[in-house]
Amino acid sequence: MLELKHLKTIVAIQENGSLVLAAEKLFLTQSALSHQLKEIESRLGVSLFIRKSRPLRLTAAGERLLETARSVLPIMTGTERDMQRFAGGEAGRLHIAIECHSCFDWLMPAINQYRNHWKDVELDLSTAFNFVPLPALQKGRLDVVITSEPKPLSGIHYEPLFRFEILLAVANTHPLTKLERVPAAALREETLITYPVDQERLDIFTHFLRPADVEPLAVRTAELTLMMVQLVASGRGVCALPNWALAPYLQGGHISAIPLGETGLLSTLYLAVREEQLDTPYVREFINIAKETCFQTLKGINVVATLH
Repeated sequence: MLELKHLKTIVAIQENGSLVLAAEKLFLTQSALSHQLKEIESRLGVSLFIRKSRPLRLTAAGERLLETARSVLPIMTGTERDMQRFAGGEAGRLHIAIECHSCFDWLMPAINQYRNHWKDVELDLSTAFNFVPLPALQKGRLDVVITSEPKPLSGIHYEPLFRFEILLAVANTHPLTKLERVPAAALREETLITYPVDQERLDIFTHFLRPADVEPLAVRTAELTLMMVQLVASGRGVCALPNWALAPYLQGGHISAIPLGETGLLSTLYLAVREEQLDTPYVREFINIAKETCFQTLKGINVVATLH
């Protein structure tokens, strides 16, 4: 079987035209290079050079092997360089999945800033609305998951991004605007507008309505935050959204928002990564940029202590 050193030998001899010069380039003695050439020809069962020509000329078989060498060697050189950068934490892969529909507004600027500084990291973003991403992260199919539902999984680290409050958005003329806080029972008479995901993944159900044994009058889904807000503004339902996602619509006076329950419905957004990658420079930098972007662009969020 041929080795990379054999391909390098063929290229060196062809480029230099003699064994003497090729040996110097490869830091070998002429005798060692001559022995290596004979070894290659013995393995292949063909002659690669016309020995009596000056400079040395390739045979047809030699030309074919030279073609292969010039294709393979640059690929291998590039691969070796990539491996060195991987080892040094300068290159890698970040396949990101988000469970938060409202996260695009701040995550995309973070990704754009990250790309400017880490051009050698393969970065891909997908939504996790139709599958459970944390097991995929654990198995190495994903590298980062943005989630508000940390699960105790072996080998997974949850880096808290920020803490926030979920508010109930209602039309400006809705009777609930007269309340300082909305009790769970009040939603028995309301159409609740949600993102099209399993109710088990929505805090309004798991941490507010179901503990109070309350079901809304009806549930309607919408793909986008803007669609949900438009439905709310037109009086076709209410929705529970993060305070930071509602901020621009509240500032514009399009809708009203009321806290849920006596203590408020609070949640934390986490960035989940595998523990083995936590200290890799390109992963750590993504975490830092994500945090910085959150607090630069979002209103009403708070710092939270690290969770392990």
